[in-house]
Amino acid sequence: MIFVIAAFVVTLSLILGIYWRFVIRPERQTRQAFWRRLRTDSAAQNVSAGLLKQAHRLSSVPAVDAMLQQSRQQMQPIERLIEQSGSRTTVGAFVMVSMAIACVVTYAAYRVSGMFVPALGAGVLAATVPTSLLRMKRTKRLIRFEEQFPEALALVSRALKAGHTLTTGMAMVAEELPSPIGPEFKLLYDQQNYGMPFPDALKEFADRVPLLDARFFVTAVLIQRESGGNLAEVLDNIASVIRDRFRVKRQIRVISAHARMTGWVLIGVPPALAGVLFIINPDHWNTMIAAQLGIKMLVGAVVLQVVGSLIIRKMVRIEY
Repeated sequence: MIFVIAAFVVTLSLILGIYWRFVIRPERQTRQAFWRRLRTDSAAQNVSAGLLKQAHRLSSVPAVDAMLQQSRQQMQPIERLIEQSGSRTTVGAFVMVSMAIACVVTYAAYRVSGMFVPALGAGVLAATVPTSLLRMKRTKRLIRFEEQFPEALALVSRALKAGHTLTTGMAMVAEELPSPIGPEFKLLYDQQNYGMPFPDALKEFADRVPLLDARFFVTAVLIQRESGGNLAEVLDNIASVIRDRFRVKRQIRVISAHARMTGWVLIGVPPALAGVLFIINPDHWNTMIAAQLGIKMLVGAVVLQVVGSLIIRKMVRIEY
């Protein structure tokens, strides 16, 4: 058992060391060089060219970037997920971390169980952890964006009523509202300000923010530009609808609180019971782990626990 732990620690240290040497360190050096050049007034044009070049790179490591560029089409979903989550990582770092986690978990599971196929399945499942974390981060970011969106629309509407242009209203949102809605409107304003056609910038905004409310906003602006109308009133109506939906969502959460609490209890009881039994009678666990049948029973229990958790989550999650 000590040899297995030592081998696991050595393998993990080796992988993390390689990742730090070829991914984290080059990215840190690139970032430091970028800020040094940005602070130098004489290098303003070079900084602009560097920014345009960096926007198309998938990794700060040239060899990894060249390899990923060959499959750029397949990497677009990952690139879009990273962008929507607001993470500063690169596609290359994401792929390398996923592969490292898969290799470590596969090796550890194989050393413990002695069965390659279940160990490989555990490694593949563990490789999805970075994707799940990015999706959770994206979901939280979109929820914050949706909560801030009515205030942004109201601010743009007030700017229009005061006689300002739509782009000026977007600039006010970018300056006055916090992340994530401020940077998104800042990017939208900069894109149209530096030459991108305004309809294309709006469509790009709708792609970056996959929310129905953002699409309503883009559609309303595009229709108003073509056929005219009172855009301020339309934005006020959209903001009112979003606020009403949030009120309904809170009411649903209050009504379904008992069901969600019951689901959490049902999900948490088996792992808690397993932990208590391990503390009370560790010999029982040693006997189960030592037998092949016991390991198969544990794998089956974990699979059933995951399936049951997904079913309970589906039952208590009410779409609104």
